[in-house]
Amino acid sequence: MDFNIKTWLECLDCDRKYDVDELRYSCDCGGTLDVKRDLDSVDGKALKELWESRWGMKRGVLSSGVWRYKELILDLPEDQIVTRQEGNTRLYDAGLAGKYAGLKNFLLKHEGENPTGSFKDRGMTCGATAAKMYNASVVACASTGNTSASMASYAAVSGMKSVIFIPEGKIAYGKLAQALAFNGKTLQIEGNFDDAMTLVQEVCKELNIYLLNSINPFRIEGQKAIGFEILQQLDWEVPDWFIIPGGNLGNNSALSKGLQELYQLGIINKIPRIAVIQASGANPLYTMWKEHTEFKAVKDPDTIATAIKIGNPVSWKKSMRGLEWSNGVVEEVSEQEIMDAKAMVDAAGIGAEPASCCSVAGAKKLVDAGIIDPDAKVVGILTGNILKDPDAVIGYHQDTLGKMGIKGTYANKPVVIKATIAAVKAALEV
Repeated sequence: MDFNIKTWLECLDCDRKYDVDELRYSCDCGGTLDVKRDLDSVDGKALKELWESRWGMKRGVLSSGVWRYKELILDLPEDQIVTRQEGNTRLYDAGLAGKYAGLKNFLLKHEGENPTGSFKDRGMTCGATAAKMYNASVVACASTGNTSASMASYAAVSGMKSVIFIPEGKIAYGKLAQALAFNGKTLQIEGNFDDAMTLVQEVCKELNIYLLNSINPFRIEGQKAIGFEILQQLDWEVPDWFIIPGGNLGNNSALSKGLQELYQLGIINKIPRIAVIQASGANPLYTMWKEHTEFKAVKDPDTIATAIKIGNPVSWKKSMRGLEWSNGVVEEVSEQEIMDAKAMVDAAGIGAEPASCCSVAGAKKLVDAGIIDPDAKVVGILTGNILKDPDAVIGYHQDTLGKMGIKGTYANKPVVIKATIAAVKAALEV
């Protein structure tokens, strides 16, 4: 079945339209671009049935948890698609983390189970496919870790070269190691992520390199599949809330955009609320939302949740659009709240990197504030694998993060003993 949905690029600020074949990241007015589709003539029921027919496919492009939904992602011939069979990630009962948050019906979607260990693979498969569509030979990004790991991998499997701009210091080695291993040309610059983001845009324009940060509109399209897949796993029963960490804000922008499309097509008949959770040290969206002020970047963002240590997110306008549509909220959580929530996610046997656990920390805070009902059906999104930042795990459980103001509240310290049965019994208190 071929839906042939008319697609174009459209400016978020001035509504100017561009042909999708024209390579560009922003409007002539400087505004952010969206991928838009004419859905008025699309049979939502038929589209849903097509997606259902692809569920459980064992091999091939359409077995991907992104390209299963290619009609609303990027509808190209299968031989033009760059994929690592991303997606198809698990939806867990939150268990101990749910009790900690005070929720009776709390599910955690673990995007850390993607090929390179984070949700970025969903956007990157689409971004790399667009790069191939535009005949790019070199791709680049600025990154605090996960984007660089993903881009380097997808560039490698598609025969492209990759160039990565990382900020000096405070990048988790689990992520940097992947970028290096996947043969990405890694340039560490003086400054923070926002400085790297400014530089990479200038470099891509000057050297004709294809940019794969989330300012790239196709990255957002791939990330929509997180929401599509959650709903398909729930047999299209819409939860009351989605809770998601907020850094560069592409992920929650994608989630809301995808949900809007499903709602327009009649595939879902309820609008869920969306909660975006930011670290208090990198919280420009929260400040804007809470104080009803104009957007203002955080100059020197700082948080142990390195994946969201971003003070000037490029997708904030799309994020606000989605929050308004979903009657959403924005919350901030402290370093202590992040790491305590992480201890609960990890102790539940699920595990995730610090930024992911903003979803659980934020859920607890919103339940405690009476914003989310304890009986509500809630899906939290975990964005990265626990091994992305092992130093944070060890530091917390050995209670050595005091300089960051973090106590090992639920520390599980290793115990040094003599190699005797008596010492084992004493340690196990038996």
